[in-house]
Amino acid sequence: MQLHFSPSMRSITISSGGGGGGGGGGGKGFVDLMKIKVAARHISYRTFFHTILFLAFLLPFVFILTAVVTLEGVNNCSSLDCLGRRLGPRLLGRGVDSPERLIGELRKIIDEVKNEEIPDGLKIPDSFSQLVSDMNTYQFDARTFAFLLKGMTEKFERDLRESNFAELMNKHFAASAIPKGLHCLSLRLTDEYSSNAHARKQLPSPELLPILSDNSYHHFVLSTDNILAASVVVNSAISAASSPEKLVFHVITDKKTYAGMHSWFALNPVSPTVLEVKGLHQFDWLTRENVPVLEAVESHYGIRNYYHGNHLAGANLSNITPRVFASKLQSRSPKYISLLNHIRIYLPELFPNLDKIVFLDDDVVVQRDLSPLWDIDLEGKVNGAVETCKGEDEWVMSKRFRNYFNFSHPLIAKNLDPDECAWAYGMNIFDLRAWRNTNIRDTYHTWVKENLKSNLTMWKLGTLPPALIAFKGHVHPIDPSWHLLGLGYQSETSVKDVSKAAVIHYNGQSKPWLEIGFEHLRPFWTKHVNYSNDFVRNCHILDS
Repeated sequence: MQLHFSPSMRSITISSGGGGGGGGGGGKGFVDLMKIKVAARHISYRTFFHTILFLAFLLPFVFILTAVVTLEGVNNCSSLDCLGRRLGPRLLGRGVDSPERLIGELRKIIDEVKNEEIPDGLKIPDSFSQLVSDMNTYQFDARTFAFLLKGMTEKFERDLRESNFAELMNKHFAASAIPKGLHCLSLRLTDEYSSNAHARKQLPSPELLPILSDNSYHHFVLSTDNILAASVVVNSAISAASSPEKLVFHVITDKKTYAGMHSWFALNPVSPTVLEVKGLHQFDWLTRENVPVLEAVESHYGIRNYYHGNHLAGANLSNITPRVFASKLQSRSPKYISLLNHIRIYLPELFPNLDKIVFLDDDVVVQRDLSPLWDIDLEGKVNGAVETCKGEDEWVMSKRFRNYFNFSHPLIAKNLDPDECAWAYGMNIFDLRAWRNTNIRDTYHTWVKENLKSNLTMWKLGTLPPALIAFKGHVHPIDPSWHLLGLGYQSETSVKDVSKAAVIHYNGQSKPWLEIGFEHLRPFWTKHVNYSNDFVRNCHILDS
């Protein structure tokens, strides 16, 4: 920076060095920052002295401003007007390119490209680090950057959805398969039945047979081909009972599991509780003539593909949520074409001498004495059940008819109300006397046949939807504390709530005997497994 006095002392010029000697116009590379003209008259030494003081005060500020301009690479902005426009706002604390303005501009550009197609040939980075690298290499403009963000977001969303659906499919296959340990247990116990007389002893002993039809006892019915699960249901109910000697268990299983199931309870007696094991083949009433719908279900041309096909093939994953997809997969569990799952609709015929029973699914654990259930007045209704449309857990307790039925089907729309509250299987009190005076079984058969005629389009296949229709008008709601649902598909289930429920139900795919079971909920089930049992230990049954 230099100070020039004219020979006549009529002007003073302040200049900054331009850094090069090749400039034209005689400026020699200097840029004039300020020029002060002095009047033609002679100036006094006092005036000159004051001017020098003013300049001495001003020059440091001019130097600083010039240095800022030079460092920012704006040498071509050399006038005081330009300098003021650029630095004035900064001195006042207002940046020209403030963060708010930059964000606003970026938001505007992103909004512009939101509904536009990503340009062909634009390579979308696979990761954030790749995006940063590409930005340094190619110097993208803001619009291209917005397209890159859009492409990356859409790609990651697609990958996440595909991953979610793949996880659901894997869980579906895991839930449908028989774990090696359970298969081992069944085989070893079946072998024991053939070689060990103790495993074949009569259940119950002959002197206790009259109790099987004595209505002064509390009768439970359990239908399953899972030996370990059956043992947990029975053991938990006995341990929670105030009078276990008043309990009677009727365990129903299929022909292939009968020997192993009988062996287990013969070798692990539950005295003083009375227990019988019966195979489906031992019920004379269960003939194809009496249950014709079962043959239709098993032989229907669409059933095999429904349960064993590729459930992702042809599915438009972009128009379905993971929750809906999971629900569809759950409804395709092979257990729904098993007679063991449909057996509950024939309870009055299977137990003609009983008046009242409690039916339990094999994926429940009993935590409280259930004898008060027999004292509940069902007010002439057939089925005492927990409703599933009322409760704090919106994921589990929000089920109405619309969740199960296809209301675009004319028969469904004509006969059902989508807002009607659903109820739960798993722990039900059945008044068999009242049931025998209804047409529940025939209604069930009729609607299952109608669904087959409609190529399974009226509801997701399973036993609950036709039961919701068949028991319509015959259900008495019981207190929700009796039956807590969702432990097999709701990982957020509160341990505190689980502890308080009378019966907890692992309905869903994540059964506690599977590796996919929820770790924090499994102990409520495993504590009723005898891991010291030789068969359980030798088959390496899952231990939490």
